[in-house]
Amino acid sequence: MNAAVERARDLVGRAERIVVLTGAGVSAESGVPTFRGTDGLWKSRRPEQLATPEAFARDPRTVWEWYAWRRSVIGACLPNPAHLALARLALTHDHVTLVTQNVDGLHHRAADEVADDLADAGADAARAHPLEVHGAMHRDRCSGCGWRSPGRTDVDTTSVDTLPRCESCGELLRPDVVWFGEALDMEVLGAALEAARHADLCLVVGTSAVVYPAASIPELAHRSGAAVVEVNLEETPLARYATTSVRGAAGLTLPTVLGLALTPCGTSTHG
Repeated sequence: MNAAVERARDLVGRAERIVVLTGAGVSAESGVPTFRGTDGLWKSRRPEQLATPEAFARDPRTVWEWYAWRRSVIGACLPNPAHLALARLALTHDHVTLVTQNVDGLHHRAADEVADDLADAGADAARAHPLEVHGAMHRDRCSGCGWRSPGRTDVDTTSVDTLPRCESCGELLRPDVVWFGEALDMEVLGAALEAARHADLCLVVGTSAVVYPAASIPELAHRSGAAVVEVNLEETPLARYATTSVRGAAGLTLPTVLGLALTPCGTSTHG
């Protein structure tokens, strides 16, 4: 292990209250595409043209067709060692709060998988389910009353009349994600910020942490006196106040940082 990994591992071992913020980088090793940029086009449309309340109001069938396709792509991906290591940390440590900017649901699936492994110890998967600041692809939400339900994988997009509807009020269901132009769920964000305020360690994985308000989580933890450990392939602006920065793929480095296994570890430019 290099010095940065050793220091990170020591900080994790001594921490009593841990808040973890993850981004797209933690799921990249699972093969989850970004659905953005040059590779994000779908039928000549960009996500910004589809992931909006206006697009759903105008053409819910096309929006649902896109999300049904995304669910099929993500459904073929599996949690990687980083997701599994974080789930095990949350299920074996008294005070861990996972916060993610991702909507792919892989943290949920990892929590369920690890909880099954720890069933004899009475592990509750809910303890490792993250606060999802941008919502989640694996849930549906009513566009009328807000009722939530597990996401459907068999959405019939033949017509508007065949789209899923709320069992409570009859309005159209939509994926439970935060679209462009929509506000974040303040209850979820508030819980994440509260965890950051009381943490003595903030672990930031696979995100540059420059997009607000999620970026305020490590900043608040730092101002509150917490150590900040960054795990990322590349240097990010977060490095300026990180206690230590580990350079490497999350799936390779996190099991070692969390003291769960001896796996190949990354290199560091900040120790």
